[in-house]
Amino acid sequence: MRNYILVGCDLHDKRMLLKVAHNDGTPQTRSFGTDREGREKMVEHLKGRAREAGGAEVVFGYEASGAGFGLYDDLKEAGIRCHVLAPTNLPRSPKSERDKNDEKDAQRVLDEIRAHVLAGKTLSSVWVPDPQTRDDREIVRGRLDAADKVSAVRIQIQALLKRQDVRRPPGVTGAWTQRFRAWLAGLSKAPSPLGAGARTALASLLRQREFLDQEVDRLEQEVVRLAETERYREAVLELRTLKGVGILTAMVFLTEVGDMGRFCNRRQIGAYLGLAPTAYESGEAQDRKGHITHFGPWRVRRVLCQAFWCRMRTDAKEKAWFEHWGKDHPKRKKVGVVAGMRRLGVRMWHRAWEVQQRRRVGSPPPVPPEGGSASLRPRHWIPEDALAGAPAD
Repeated sequence: MRNYILVGCDLHDKRMLLKVAHNDGTPQTRSFGTDREGREKMVEHLKGRAREAGGAEVVFGYEASGAGFGLYDDLKEAGIRCHVLAPTNLPRSPKSERDKNDEKDAQRVLDEIRAHVLAGKTLSSVWVPDPQTRDDREIVRGRLDAADKVSAVRIQIQALLKRQDVRRPPGVTGAWTQRFRAWLAGLSKAPSPLGAGARTALASLLRQREFLDQEVDRLEQEVVRLAETERYREAVLELRTLKGVGILTAMVFLTEVGDMGRFCNRRQIGAYLGLAPTAYESGEAQDRKGHITHFGPWRVRRVLCQAFWCRMRTDAKEKAWFEHWGKDHPKRKKVGVVAGMRRLGVRMWHRAWEVQQRRRVGSPPPVPPEGGSASLRPRHWIPEDALAGAPAD
């Protein structure tokens, strides 16, 4: 039997609790800080345990969380094998949910690591993106978050007008047109049908919205700049040949999915995107399917939904295919939307995978198509020829 030091970790912001065991022996409990000094002490302790066990291999595991992958990077640099487990795939019972503490969480992770190493159980670990992909994600996610904040401020403004029983005058139509904005600016100043407090609140919301609009513009420029880099240029061009897919949609897909070679078929990518149906089958009860799982990156599902509706407006075949879903019952159109999102996600995966394969073997990129619908262009649209050309060596 091979020699192992197995570690299950319950990671928090300031402290991490470890369950450390030699093979199938009784685990010991240790606690370390999560700062640089605490991690160095932990690595030194684990390596000391490995030497005492006759040169055992250290295998470490912890659950993925908002803490990121900094601990994984440190352990990998120290030569320790580390697994980041998917929390949603770890076995939990109703009793364990009501009786939970750090030691039990660390023990559960240790049990999974031990079963994987000593008994060959399949480990539900997450894919750890490389540091560059993680850094690129911050720009793209920041762009999406800024747009969400703009929407939140718009809803606050509409709610304020509703509470004050102020309605649009005749001639002010459309959603956030220049005329509508000018009317809001007038309401925030005296004389106005709004009281002094409501005028102050409305003026504050308008200033927030103006600032956030500028942030969206800045971040969109950064997303475009990132799409022009050698790392993403060819893949973005390839994905934009699909109707409804713009630069932002392509960059969200590429940065969130990462390595396309992780998936072998459309079922795997559909399940990863959370667009596969849930199943509840037992005994003779077969083929019982429910709603989609909603697992995986929700940001990708969001842009896929937006891209699908854009395809509906620009692709007659796609529109005819979708209308077939609601022919028997209008509620089936919701199923058609999900099916359309999944089809588009699979197509984007195929295109991006082909680009990554070409880059690995050093094949030249294809010539990008000319033209394109102006309705699909973002506000800071760049012409196709600006992205054309082979990546630099």
